[in-house]
Amino acid sequence: MQTILIVDDDKSIRYSLKRMMEDKYSILTAQNGKEALDRVKESSPDLIIMDIKMPGRNGIDVLKEIKLIDPKSLVIIMTAYGTTETAIEAMKYGAYDYILKPFPILRMKGLVQKALSLRKLMKEEVSYVPLAAPEGGEEQIVGSSPNMQEIYKMVGQIAPSDVTVLLRGESGTGKELIARAIYHHSLRSNQLFLPVNCAAIPDTLLESELFGHEKGVFTGASSRRIGKLEQCQGGTIFLDEIGDMSLSTQAKLLRVLQERSFERLGGTETIKVDIRLIVATNKDLEEAISNGKFREDLYYRLNVVSITIPPLRERKEDVPDLVSYFLKKFNRELKKERVGITPPAMEKITSYGWPGNVRQLENVLKRAMVLCQGEWILEDHLLLEKGWEKREVEGELSKKNVEGLLDALFEEFSKAPATSQDLDMISNLERGLILRALQKTKGNQLKAAMLLGIHRSTLRGKMEKYYIKKEVLVSEEE
Repeated sequence: MQTILIVDDDKSIRYSLKRMMEDKYSILTAQNGKEALDRVKESSPDLIIMDIKMPGRNGIDVLKEIKLIDPKSLVIIMTAYGTTETAIEAMKYGAYDYILKPFPILRMKGLVQKALSLRKLMKEEVSYVPLAAPEGGEEQIVGSSPNMQEIYKMVGQIAPSDVTVLLRGESGTGKELIARAIYHHSLRSNQLFLPVNCAAIPDTLLESELFGHEKGVFTGASSRRIGKLEQCQGGTIFLDEIGDMSLSTQAKLLRVLQERSFERLGGTETIKVDIRLIVATNKDLEEAISNGKFREDLYYRLNVVSITIPPLRERKEDVPDLVSYFLKKFNRELKKERVGITPPAMEKITSYGWPGNVRQLENVLKRAMVLCQGEWILEDHLLLEKGWEKREVEGELSKKNVEGLLDALFEEFSKAPATSQDLDMISNLERGLILRALQKTKGNQLKAAMLLGIHRSTLRGKMEKYYIKKEVLVSEEE
């Protein structure tokens, strides 16, 4: 159970907040700054709700000391309207948010839930080293296929640096888990991690959410707001669905990457920031650039290190491990007694195309666990979208043909230890097949990927691996 510390010199406020939340959370209370600091040192609460005006040390001073104890502490400041500017200043020192007294109960509950969800993301480490079973408190990226092993290697290589990372892949492949794994293994793991879903916030509000705004800059801006970039000082910010960001916001983000500074909307003060940026997208950014929907200069700034997470249908060998992982997880969460899966049901799962990837598999298994009355998940418990069974891609260079050719070569080489010349031959063959597909489709990556029977994001990754660019295509074709 997550712990909340309530700090206020008003006994009635402490009592009301405790009654409001004690059914879901463990509640601690303190009536002044000294008591609050003692509670933080003793119990490391997940969230602190603190009044800004208290006898002795005020909320700002206590906040600074809390951040010295634990930089990842989340603090919601309570303030009267007359001290709003002070509360806004508190956000500069690392407060998560502030709320005006008297506050609506639903507003406070929503703010608490949002803060605790973020605390959970920062607190629960993401493991990408296969473990026997999830033990709670740690999430896993599951998969031992060769392409996932390459991703693990790359995460290990880039995590300790501050390099900007671009994560690519279809929805549901686990881009946020990869982002969190990079964060947890980075030198900034003791600082904030703030995720922002660019697609979930309207364009008119996203710029304000990221950069903040000054009072009166637009209708409804009744006070200054500190943006996520400023709030995340020293930490890591994860911008999901970066491909949905408007061009005007892209321009401001470009300046942050170039100069490590920005201004709030309607402001003139230049704010310096020290953050690490991780971004993700399920869109084809190269196509968006050609259509004028994404800035090419921003793309090159973001694409310092690119990791493409393959769709589940391209790593079918990982499906049994994923099923085992989720069954153990849901047995624990749903308090089931070791529910398993029958061979026909497993066959149904492994032969399915999984358009929604790992997220869809997780949801299907969780629903099956709820529907299952006995000890086994049957075929009928698996509610799958039709039309994706044993999905095959038609074309002259189908996936089956390509994989069959490569498998035959690997089988031949497996009879004796493969030399570097053997591996070079395979690489040259794969590069040649990709070039042939691209030339036949006149450089259309989507059509070429369909011919090869792979996803477009996988094709892009292989083009980067083999340094296949548009100019190379033209010269080699001619």
